[in-house]
Amino acid sequence: MPAARSAPAPPPRPAPRDGARGALDCRGRTLDARPGAGLVMGVLNVTPDSFSDGGRYATVRAAVDRAAQMADEGAAVVDVGGESTRPGAAPVGADEETARVVPVVEAIAREVPGLLVSVDTTKGAVARAALRAGAHLVNDVAGGADTAEAAAEWGAPLVVMHALGATGGAAPADAYGDVVADVAAALERAAARAEAAGVRDVVVDPGFGFGKSVADNLRLVAGLDRLAAAGRPVLVGVSRKSTVGAVLARAGRGGRGGHPAPVSERLYGSLGLAALAVVRGAAIVRVHDVRATVETLCTLTAALDAGGADAGGADAGGADAGGAGAEGGR
Repeated sequence: MPAARSAPAPPPRPAPRDGARGALDCRGRTLDARPGAGLVMGVLNVTPDSFSDGGRYATVRAAVDRAAQMADEGAAVVDVGGESTRPGAAPVGADEETARVVPVVEAIAREVPGLLVSVDTTKGAVARAALRAGAHLVNDVAGGADTAEAAAEWGAPLVVMHALGATGGAAPADAYGDVVADVAAALERAAARAEAAGVRDVVVDPGFGFGKSVADNLRLVAGLDRLAAAGRPVLVGVSRKSTVGAVLARAGRGGRGGHPAPVSERLYGSLGLAALAVVRGAAIVRVHDVRATVETLCTLTAALDAGGADAGGADAGGADAGGAGAEGGR
C-alpha cells in the first residue's frame, strides 16, 4: 500500500519588494492591476444563502462549470466563497467552510488552469487550506491578522476591505466626515498591518455596501481616484448591491410601490457603476455578470485609449492600425 502523500508546505517567505505597485505576484503568476486596468473578478458563491445566487453552485460540478464559463467570458480571476456576508446570514465554522471551498478550488485548479482563483474568507485556516489546494489570492472582507499571515506564508496577494463592524451593518448618520478620506485612511492602516505581517501585494477594497449609506456608496465610487492615488490596486464590488436597486427606484425604475429594484433587475445599474469605477481608477471589479461587464469595459477602454491616442497626436489611422481588439481587449 503506497504511503500517503503529505500536504504541501508553504513556500519560503519572499523578501519584501520595493518595486512599483500594480503588478500583483499571484504565487508566481503576474496580474496587471494598474489603476483603471478593469480586470474582472467573477463571483462564485458555493453557499446556500448568498444574497444573489445562493445554492446555485453548491456542488463541485456546478461550481467548476460556472468557473469555466466565467473564464470563457473573460474573467481574470474567480472569487470562491463559502460563507455569505449578507446581513443576517448565519455564521459558518471553519471546518464547514473549508469543506465547501477546498474541493472547488482543487477542481478549478485542475480543470481550468488558466484561471486565477481567489478565496473569499475571513478565516486564516480556510485561507491556508485554499492556498494549499491551489488558490492564488486571499480576499478578506474583515481584513484580519490571521488571513494576512496565511497570505504572507504562501506568497499570495491579500485584498483588505473597509467595513464598519464585523461585516458592515447599517451606518450611523454621523459615521463619516468625508467618507472617501475616512475610508482611505482606514484602508491605509489595514494595508500597513498586512504588509507588517509579510504580505507583499495588498489590494484595497472600499467596501461598497458595508456600513455605508446609499449616498456614501455613491460618493465612494465617484471619489475612487482619491483611493487609487495612494498607489495600491483598488478592487470594487458594486455588482447587484442594494444601492443599485435604491438608485433605480429613485429614478422610477425600481420595484412596485417604489421599492428598490430586485436583485434580478440590477444588471444595467451595476454596469454603470462598474464603468465609472474603472474610469476613476479601479484595477479590479468583482461581479456576478462576467460577460456583460467584460464587454462593457472592453468598449469603454477602447474609447478611452482612442481618445488618449488622438490627444497625443496620433494620426487618424493609428487606432485602426492596431486592430479592433488591440487596445480595448481586456
